[in-house]
Amino acid sequence: MIWEELDKQLAQLAEQHALRHRRTLASPCGTEAEFDGHKLLSFGSNDYLGLASDPAVIAAARDAASRWGVGAGSSHLVGGHMSPHDWLEQKLAAFVGAERALLFSTGMMANLGIVPALLGRGDAIFADRLNHASLIDAALLSRADHHRYPHNDLTTLEKLLSKSTARRKLILTDAVFSMDGDLADLPRLLQLADRFDAWLVVDDAHGFGVLGKNGRGALSHFNLAISPRLIYMGTLGKAAGASGAFVAAGANVIEWLMQRARTYIFTTASSPIIAGALLASLELIEQGEDRRTNLQQLISHLRSGLTNTRWKLLPSSTAIQPILIGENDETLRVADALYAQGIWVPAIRPPTVPQGTARLRVSLSAAHSIEQVDRLLDALRNLA
Repeated sequence: MIWEELDKQLAQLAEQHALRHRRTLASPCGTEAEFDGHKLLSFGSNDYLGLASDPAVIAAARDAASRWGVGAGSSHLVGGHMSPHDWLEQKLAAFVGAERALLFSTGMMANLGIVPALLGRGDAIFADRLNHASLIDAALLSRADHHRYPHNDLTTLEKLLSKSTARRKLILTDAVFSMDGDLADLPRLLQLADRFDAWLVVDDAHGFGVLGKNGRGALSHFNLAISPRLIYMGTLGKAAGASGAFVAAGANVIEWLMQRARTYIFTTASSPIIAGALLASLELIEQGEDRRTNLQQLISHLRSGLTNTRWKLLPSSTAIQPILIGENDETLRVADALYAQGIWVPAIRPPTVPQGTARLRVSLSAAHSIEQVDRLLDALRNLA
């Protein structure tokens, strides 16, 4: 029977220590979490600035619910584009220095909308091998030729671009790589895009709100401006503390996406509650230099605290601090040992990361304290 094959495949995943399990969170998103009845110190959230449970953001969500209701009722183009959505798009465009911005329900939907709207058969995509799954799926969905270059190997990328005879070209990259925490060389990528007349699509899921002047993201970090060929995607469920995503670009690009991005056209608009919360969140991001300074101090403290231990920290200056362990079973054992001590750090295994590079993904937040990071450091040093 065809469904019996699923049982075999699930058993195989279990044997490979690759079976995923959900834990039920019974508390608000924060540094202290309750999973399955256990109270834990959490290093598993992407709430980099601690805004997910911020009182001002909660109050804005409550006010939006009272004024605008809970649901949008239809897609943006049919009648669900409400005033809070419009205000948020305008503020996001101004915040990152773009002519226009377009809201999507999730970062996955944004990426799945952008790439197939711009490219198709006969075109070519050039993508970093460690790009997020949403970018990989977006490339496949477009039906364009998909060329993957080794991680941050722009020499190879240049060779691939020089050999391409595709009608249209697009360079596709994360700004901050979600499982390694390092940054793409965006200035050089933009130079290559200019030289070879290609689009450059930047997914700044983990940089928006954290990097750059006033948290404006990775482009600001590199002193880059959004240009006619550069398309910027930022997610709103990480440092911004809520959910959703936006694309910022030139006015004609945004208009084209609004006409052709299927994940925008054919889905109900997100709740006006989320838009209201994000309007407050954006103000806190802009005024959040103290939060970002504290986050950088925590990053430095963690990294220095693991010096001269057997744990291998990948080179990262961002809130994502991966501890490379290697094999799935050992990674799970370490994660379970931390869990037993009341500390939650996710174990990341293939296919999310390459074979043999399973890791603990420590995610720091400005809401963490030095004492909480010290507790993690003590536990890791003892396990080492």
